[in-house]
Amino acid sequence: MGISNDNVIGLILALSSSVFIGSSFIIKKIGLKRAADKGTGERAATGGHSYLLEPCWWGGMISMIVGEIANFAAYAFAPALLVTPLGALSIIFSSVLAHFILKEKLHMFGVLGCALCVVGSTTIVLHAPHERDIHSVKEVWQLAIEPGFIVYTCIVVVLVAVLIFVFVDRYGQRYMIVYIGICSLTGSLTVMSVKAVGIALKLTFEGSNQFIYFQTWFFTLIVIGCCLLQINYLNKALDTFNTAVVSPVHYVMFTSLTILASIIMFKDWDTQNASQIATELCGFVTILSGTFLLHKTKDMGNKPTEPSLFQSPHIPNNN
Repeated sequence: MGISNDNVIGLILALSSSVFIGSSFIIKKIGLKRAADKGTGERAATGGHSYLLEPCWWGGMISMIVGEIANFAAYAFAPALLVTPLGALSIIFSSVLAHFILKEKLHMFGVLGCALCVVGSTTIVLHAPHERDIHSVKEVWQLAIEPGFIVYTCIVVVLVAVLIFVFVDRYGQRYMIVYIGICSLTGSLTVMSVKAVGIALKLTFEGSNQFIYFQTWFFTLIVIGCCLLQINYLNKALDTFNTAVVSPVHYVMFTSLTILASIIMFKDWDTQNASQIATELCGFVTILSGTFLLHKTKDMGNKPTEPSLFQSPHIPNNN
């Protein structure tokens, strides 16, 4: 199956996003180290903000913002089934740069994890479905209000509400799946709205103003609201649990739910046969395997123990 021009543009934007975001982690870490070495204030780990005076840290922030903009734009050209899994490449780029620049040794299993991510990404790129032609944000709206996606949205809203109002206070500090579940479920709706806004911007730049329709503004409000909710609970997860565990679990849940939402809303698989779908699934599983392997072996030899996958390291397990 050939790669369409829009898919190529989306691919280039997604790859650029991974490079900028992957680099941002390294640049920001260098800034944090410089701030700590100067000793002019408390370190970030203890609540200090002296790193805000470091130009290098701000360079990392700019790199991350550029990467997120490129990722946003990628959704306007290519299906989420192609763009979202490629987010794993930022992990690879960050790990490789950390190995050479920060001298954080990349274990041989980490190298294998990187290779698996590349193989899986290549498989998905070569078999990704063509993006359907959309000529107005109203067409996206019609897809969003079809029964299948309405049911999915209702299920997501109910699950998120239950997690926030029932489980967060009781189990949030103990089980990571509570915070990550909120972020991932909300994130799947965020990406669908981001895609709608991206398409609206693309069509507007082509001369067909989409901001005269209320649907464009509705999707924009959804993006803002969902992003704020995600940031809040992702920060809670990162502050409570081991980042090396939070990152791959969040990536797996977020990517899986986003692909599911895209299949329901945009019907990405309608034009593909069983062989192509199976190949894409194999590519996705390969990426997931590589991501987990990379994260689980990232600090191999540096830490004596690893915390439970879903349990906070701050709270002892009495079982």
